[in-house]
Amino acid sequence: MTLTADTMELREGDIAKHYDAATAMLDGFDHTPRIAKQANAAQNERSSGLGTRRRFRTTTPGLVTRSSARPEGVHLIDRITGTDGDDPLTSPLQANVMHSLRRALAIALAIAETYAETTGLADLRRQNLAGSLPAHAKTEFTELMTAEALIAAHVFANATAFLLAPHAGETTVEVGEAEELLADNTQLALHGALWELDQKLTLHAGDEARLVATVTAYAEQLMEKAALRAQTAPRTAPFTGASWRIEADDLTIRGFAPSSKGKSSTLTMTFKKPHEVVGNHIAKYQALKLAKMLMAYDFDRRLNPFAELGGFIFTFMGDGMPGTGKTTLIQMMAGLIKGYCDNAGYPFRYQNLSTESIDSYQGKSAQNAKAFINNVLDPGVIGFGTVDDIDQLAGKRGDRQSSAGQLEITAVLMESFSGAGTVVRGNCTFGMFSNYPENVDDALRQRAGARFLVDGPQTREDYIDILYLLMGRNHDIPLGDHEVYAAQEIKKAVAASLESHSKPHEDGLLNVYDRVSSEIGALDTIAKLGTYLKGIQQADPRFTGRAIKNITDAVKVRAMDFELPDEWMEEPELFLFKSYDEKTAMIEELRQPITIDMVIQEINRYADSEFRYADKSDEAAIEAMVREYERTEEAKKRYLEGKG
Repeated sequence: MTLTADTMELREGDIAKHYDAATAMLDGFDHTPRIAKQANAAQNERSSGLGTRRRFRTTTPGLVTRSSARPEGVHLIDRITGTDGDDPLTSPLQANVMHSLRRALAIALAIAETYAETTGLADLRRQNLAGSLPAHAKTEFTELMTAEALIAAHVFANATAFLLAPHAGETTVEVGEAEELLADNTQLALHGALWELDQKLTLHAGDEARLVATVTAYAEQLMEKAALRAQTAPRTAPFTGASWRIEADDLTIRGFAPSSKGKSSTLTMTFKKPHEVVGNHIAKYQALKLAKMLMAYDFDRRLNPFAELGGFIFTFMGDGMPGTGKTTLIQMMAGLIKGYCDNAGYPFRYQNLSTESIDSYQGKSAQNAKAFINNVLDPGVIGFGTVDDIDQLAGKRGDRQSSAGQLEITAVLMESFSGAGTVVRGNCTFGMFSNYPENVDDALRQRAGARFLVDGPQTREDYIDILYLLMGRNHDIPLGDHEVYAAQEIKKAVAASLESHSKPHEDGLLNVYDRVSSEIGALDTIAKLGTYLKGIQQADPRFTGRAIKNITDAVKVRAMDFELPDEWMEEPELFLFKSYDEKTAMIEELRQPITIDMVIQEINRYADSEFRYADKSDEAAIEAMVREYERTEEAKKRYLEGKG
């Protein structure tokens, strides 16, 4: 990796000189918890002390041997080596955990030292020790100490999770929130974190498989807590404004952002080929394009040229009646991305947020949704996240049928998809799918930047193709006068589908279109298009500024109305492995000019979907009221009969 202007190399010597201090922390120290509570005494036996020490333990290479005069309290080395019962030998996995923790502590201390030298904290610390710290510098000194402590805690957790990622299996552990984050100074912050880690290991690390899972889970919780605290802490800019590269570990520290190892997820789904998606021409074409767009992501720059140039689809919604092919579309897109990633050697992560994420415990549903978002957003992977049946998963605000857990998920998705802190790098995309999009909260639905109408087979040829596909080959029924899959020729079908949106499909929108056109003539200027948009807003007040943004984003996608050539995916050297600037230039050469027809079609496509959702939502509400009135009348009737 080439170092950029704001990336500094953290030299190996600067890390190694902190090994002794890091080893001493793992070996043993005293700590009295200030915030967190100690685990149940029956569960929390002391870390192996004199009475429970193993009969023999080999010296792990690189770790110092303990002396007999050691402090009482937290002894993580003994805690870790005790996770495999009575085996007197340190296992390779245990050694990896100890080495990773020591390395992470040393990296944290090295970066904290760099921060102290850069900000002048080191000088203030020396003055304070000498008793000569000026009174006017005390506030600055305290703020710098707090910032350094938060930085050290986050870097320790970040490096630990990163270094242990290759050793993580499928086992997961729920360790709860990190509580003992003490920001008085760096040593206290690290002691508090190690004390709490010792507590978590006591409760959860009953075997080696759960050892790595527990350490990693706690590191992620500590990272999240430190990053949250840092949002309001002063004097963190020197840390967040730069990055540090540790070449030996292939690790880059970028402020309070997690540094992932880029581990792929294990996929068990059945992938579908594009020709197996019958009908759904626009949705299929957009999915094909989006799969290739994701592959343009630059891991060094951590940005996708499509996200910078415009035209990248970060969120989309696929809606259609049951059985029209939403699941098949997901299987096709996931299969395409995985195939491209396998060919390029990129890590790919797919995750679906299912109804199992809804939990009765307060805050747990939000935690599950946030974990889903973070896993897909991970800048070290190409990610694809899906929310199937989102109308069941995310609650509609104001709907008495929505549970607290569903409303928590709605809040997390809204903030993540278009919140103040949302950063679109272009390494991942989220698809929301529903048979009943009218039941999705309006604000959440409008956070879908693109609309994939999944309407299934439409033409006679579509129905012949899908019958031929699903019948398989175990028959000798003649095909007849038909060219298989000719109707699925994507560019021809998409052109016809887009052309059909030159005028609206929904009656309500068509009335608006005809009225505005009769008043101002052809929609051939921005002023006239704006008048049309205002007419839509008057007919449907939910058609807000966010809708206009989604439409303009869709127009930019149309300007990128090309598929990256297949050979660029098959031979990564032609495109994928080029520098960010080279990829950007190659994409710009393919970009097309925006036309008035594109804008009209995208306005109609988006507005059609909103009118369609509104009509269905209103009809559903009317039906519900009718049923309520009928029940009320029946109740009155029975009540009067009972009195009579």
